[in-house]
Amino acid sequence: MPEGKDKITLGLNLDDYRYDARHCTGQTQCRWIDLNYVQGHDFAQRCPTWQKEGFDIYGAVGKCNIVYYLLSGKLDYSDPMVRDMAYRDLLCGSCDVACKRNLDYEIQLMLESLRARLVENGNGPMPQHVETTNNIENSRNYYGKEQKQRWDWMPSDVKTVSQADILYFVGCRAAFVDTEIAIATMRILNTANADFMIIKDEPCCGHFLFTTGQMEKARRLAEENLKLIRETGAKTVVFSCADGYKAIKVDYPKLLGFSTFDLGFEVVHITELVDKWVKEGTLKLKNRVDMKVTYHDPCNLGRMSEPWIPWEGVRGDWGVFDPPRTVRRGIHGVYEPPRDILKAIPGIELVEMVRHHESAWCCGNEAGVKEAFPDVALWTADERLREAASTGAEAIVSCCPACKENFKDALKNGMKVYDITELIAMAISK
Repeated sequence: MPEGKDKITLGLNLDDYRYDARHCTGQTQCRWIDLNYVQGHDFAQRCPTWQKEGFDIYGAVGKCNIVYYLLSGKLDYSDPMVRDMAYRDLLCGSCDVACKRNLDYEIQLMLESLRARLVENGNGPMPQHVETTNNIENSRNYYGKEQKQRWDWMPSDVKTVSQADILYFVGCRAAFVDTEIAIATMRILNTANADFMIIKDEPCCGHFLFTTGQMEKARRLAEENLKLIRETGAKTVVFSCADGYKAIKVDYPKLLGFSTFDLGFEVVHITELVDKWVKEGTLKLKNRVDMKVTYHDPCNLGRMSEPWIPWEGVRGDWGVFDPPRTVRRGIHGVYEPPRDILKAIPGIELVEMVRHHESAWCCGNEAGVKEAFPDVALWTADERLREAASTGAEAIVSCCPACKENFKDALKNGMKVYDITELIAMAISK
């Protein structure tokens, strides 16, 4: 079929994005935040690798050109430049939502599919990703630790039950490294009198496998986790980790070919529950926490978290989809609940950074970049901390253990770093 008349299925097949790659206009809206929010040259860019490396190959425009040449046979997948470009990308979705401001090209899906194609052809993932992959496959967690250690941190005052409507999926970072987040989340649930259960042998969510292009391994883990979750009978699965939240809400349906709405349970972040409970009066944020803070939107809780809805059809003249489809524009993520919670805590003063909501700058700890290119990850975090400091805030608050980890690793300016669950726990403690 001629270009523009191909039958396509939105998913992880790189061939389906020939039109998107070919028709990039190169107008670089994907480089800058929405012009309505620009306050000057500083903090106006949205793509970390493009800004850091300075070459178009590391921005969406260059990536579209490379993908088109790959699909046209003019460039080989084994070219080291291709792998370097693909795996330096944070897959943070910022260029994708910017493109959808005007053109509705599927840049994020194209880049995810490129990594999948590299792995299929034996050119991915990066060597630095192998150890973590082996940890997940052999030990069922990101860190390669014994699963029996997963609950060593569980305090005696936390109450879980064997059967409940709510399942708390803790995730590897909160279970093995940043246990303060898991403890705070459990105490929040207990204080709200919300009975919840856990999976004793909880596996890794597989977010790392998915983002590094290892789709078959990610698919097997998705099937295992869905089976475990469904066997619990949970109606709601709650996360304190944005990566796990997005993995199960968006990537599992994408991998397995169904809609988010057909998961059989609701996926929520702890901030969505807390916001609801505070507004209903079920949970009281009574303690003062005197602090000026700024809030960082995690990519996977904000612009990347909209439900996945499969689509199959024809892309006709001028790129028109037949039948029409729902476009994920990144504007309906979990943005307001964390902010409303912070505003409800006595003593908290919330100030916004220039880049926020769907225009937020990535933390840098995403898509295997920290493992393979730690300089990119730390530079990205340092830029965000510099932006946070420019607000006059004394602390930066996020909703994901990965964000907190990278901010702490990059910390130079004395900024305090918190996960929002820790501040909520301060506000409700006796």
